[in-house]
Amino acid sequence: MKILVLADIDDFHWQHGAGKADVLLSCGDVPDQVIIEAAKAYGCSTIFAVKGNHDTSTPFREPITDLHLKVREHMGLKFGGLNGSWKYKPIGYFLYEQEDVQKFLGSFPPIDIFLSHNSPRKIHDREDEVHYGFDGLNSYILKNKPKILIHGHQHINKESQLENTRIIGVLGHKIIEI
Repeated sequence: MKILVLADIDDFHWQHGAGKADVLLSCGDVPDQVIIEAAKAYGCSTIFAVKGNHDTSTPFREPITDLHLKVREHMGLKFGGLNGSWKYKPIGYFLYEQEDVQKFLGSFPPIDIFLSHNSPRKIHDREDEVHYGFDGLNSYILKNKPKILIHGHQHINKESQLENTRIIGVLGHKIIEI
């Protein structure tokens, strides 16, 4: 399976070429128009997304499927997701306390591919009061062992591992093959 991943893109239109992918995943802070244009450029009829800390509260446009605390299947794999970042400012959308994420994910079912705006804590963190991860994601990974967790927010293109889970940070766009 070939996956096109988008995260933290400030453009208003897709300007990054074309290709072929089986599914598009957006990790947040990407305008809906860019997601839809990228999906067309890569022939993706399936689009899963979560919202980032700079996104609006309006629902995603069709045909984007919101994965926040939901599970969807595609090509035999289970996908699930989590919006937002930690609550680093008093107001805004998709800002959560560490305890909120622990509660959200405490009973979230096992999946194959987890899509998150934020990273797990101490993996790809930037200790700058804004870009550090969720402890609840670490707990979820250790308990449920997804194959892959893909995130944005940290403005990094980097891959790490927590036990057997690949953790992939994306800035801009990236093709991932499974």
